[in-house]
Amino acid sequence: MSRSPSPPFVHRNLPRLLLEAREAVMQHTRPSLREHGLSDQQWRVLRVLGEHAREPGGVETGRIAREAFLLGPSLTGVLARMERDGLIVRSRCADDGRRTVVRATPEGLRLVRSLSATIETHYAWMEERLGKARLAQLYALLDDVIALEIPDATGESAQGADEHEDAA
Repeated sequence: MSRSPSPPFVHRNLPRLLLEAREAVMQHTRPSLREHGLSDQQWRVLRVLGEHAREPGGVETGRIAREAFLLGPSLTGVLARMERDGLIVRSRCADDGRRTVVRATPEGLRLVRSLSATIETHYAWMEERLGKARLAQLYALLDDVIALEIPDATGESAQGADEHEDAA
């Protein structure tokens, strides 16, 4: 009994291409992170904390996990190392003692400022090479792809909603 080969894929492997693009961009960032003793995950946490540095109550760990794309157990280890290294402080949430909030220390914020300058230089180089319009188009396309896959209030992704409209 012979089995017919599975049909070939029609589309390129988008998840792999997105990972490859991420790695290409990170090749410029990682050396600076390593110079400062940071892992990719620690940088993502610091970036989130830097983006929310003006929030007086700190940032809840759940929000950090979502915005830095880290699973809870991984985040716990990352935060422990960062606290040990004097980059963050953790405390109980003033509104709900069951929750933990995190703030970057002055040293952590100094790293954010320093590394942000390096990263922005790389983004400016990308903008120069791709052109402002193409880089803006890339951002817009990525935002559109993300929005396609985010469930709406009914729990359906945009794709699922489109399928229901076609059936009507």
